[in-house]
Amino acid sequence: MKPITFVCHETLPLAPEAIADQILDVTKWPEFRGWGPIPGIQSAEFETRTSNVVGTRIRVTNLDGSTHVEGIVDWQPDRRLQLEMRNFSKPLSRLATRFVETWEFEPIGNGTKVARSFELNAKSMLTKPVLWFISFFLKRAIARHLQDIKGKP
Repeated sequence: MKPITFVCHETLPLAPEAIADQILDVTKWPEFRGWGPIPGIQSAEFETRTSNVVGTRIRVTNLDGSTHVEGIVDWQPDRRLQLEMRNFSKPLSRLATRFVETWEFEPIGNGTKVARSFELNAKSMLTKPVLWFISFFLKRAIARHLQDIKGKP
């Protein structure tokens, strides 16, 4: 089944490696504020941390008490990062199998053009319409988070 996809673009006043460093700084994860029914992040902690970053797993607890795990599956901090979200708590575990988040970087002048894309994989054709609805709120939350990062060099 084809995933639900979207992408958000922003130009950030940071080098790609500085953006990647922020992703590895789990103390910054609560800066994700969510949007509408998409909760913000309460806390994030390393479940597994690998020396080459790929394979690192981060357990996330959201403000509504829901949880998931994000695994780093691609780590090229000068060009591209990819995280895979799994192990969702209910009710999301009933709707989705995984989300894939990809950050692509293009250095420009004093900053970086960022394309932050998502693939939301529904559990079934029956859950896909609900996940499609959720994707609108998630896209707004991601766009706001990129704006927040932009304001904090």
